[in-house]
Amino acid sequence: MAKTINDVYLQLFHRLRDGGDPQPSMTARELTALACRADKNHTAGWAHAYLDDATVNYAGLLCDRVLGGEPLAYILGEWDFYGLTFRVDKSVLIPRADTEKLCELTIEQAKPRISPRILDLCCGSGCIGIAAAHEVEDARVLAADLSDGALRLTRENAHRLGVQNRVLVLKADATMPPPNGVGPFDIIVSNPPYITRSEMAELDHSVADFEPHEALYGGVDGLDFYRAICENWGETLAHGGVILFECGWKQAEDVAKILARYGFSDIRIEKDDAGVPRIVTGRSSREDDDLTR
Repeated sequence: MAKTINDVYLQLFHRLRDGGDPQPSMTARELTALACRADKNHTAGWAHAYLDDATVNYAGLLCDRVLGGEPLAYILGEWDFYGLTFRVDKSVLIPRADTEKLCELTIEQAKPRISPRILDLCCGSGCIGIAAAHEVEDARVLAADLSDGALRLTRENAHRLGVQNRVLVLKADATMPPPNGVGPFDIIVSNPPYITRSEMAELDHSVADFEPHEALYGGVDGLDFYRAICENWGETLAHGGVILFECGWKQAEDVAKILARYGFSDIRIEKDDAGVPRIVTGRSSREDDDLTR
């Protein structure tokens, strides 16, 4: 008997629910729409649209992948962040809701400035810098990462979201000094790798087996990138400029101490929307004539 799109949706929903998916309805809808090339936002006609066996089988295979631990975002090839849809693949971390507060604070810092210059360091998919450029029409963003895959996706996302003229990409190692001529910036924002060695051994299967480890591991104590960025990139921040870091849920105090050690002032710890101390900010105390870049 031929199946409709709605039949497939219900089949996937029950499999996902029984398999422990935390959002079986959403996941089933996304997979059904992908497999059947249907509009996930207009499901009223799903009960009357019949499918061939190959499409039904393809939907089942997609469901197998989710039940096997593969993140839905990688299967879909895109994910929503800060009201925008970003292309993603296994070369970058999936943008997470936890990071939207960091993006919000970056935009708050950028809006009062005239043509703010923003460095998105360890940019991944480019979601933070691109969202800031999208929200602040005169912002200019340099998105830097060591991964060629990340830089490719950042370029693609900037183009898809219409900010390619104000977002440049740079291949750079955040743990090393920046190339000559980089900066000055009004804002440096970074969500660097911060998973500790012990935490790497305890990562969830869906993260450990699919997301890029080089974007996760931050050294034995998880703080290597914060020290390196402050030491090597802090001097690219203009006088009065602001640096914003995301960090792990137990690391905020340690990151604040690193900022203090490198001479940053007005150091603050901000909580994300779940109430977790997630963001640490500091202000540069450099004088304008100290900037040599």
